[in-house]
Amino acid sequence: MACPICKKPTQASYRPFCSKRCADLDLAKWFSGSYAIPAASGDDDEELENELQRASEKKPH
Repeated sequence: MACPICKKPTQASYRPFCSKRCADLDLAKWFSGSYAIPAASGDDDEELENELQRASEKKPH
């Protein structure tokens, strides 16, 4: 397996990285926000609100 940062062979003690340096670089990317999961668009929010409204209207009060 290759290190995801520098592509060198991994070391068992730092797996999946090759060194503490590469592990720390990866951690820094997480802390800085370089790695991010894309947020849902506003259209998705509106669709969800509509579905919730329809579901609440079907329930007997």
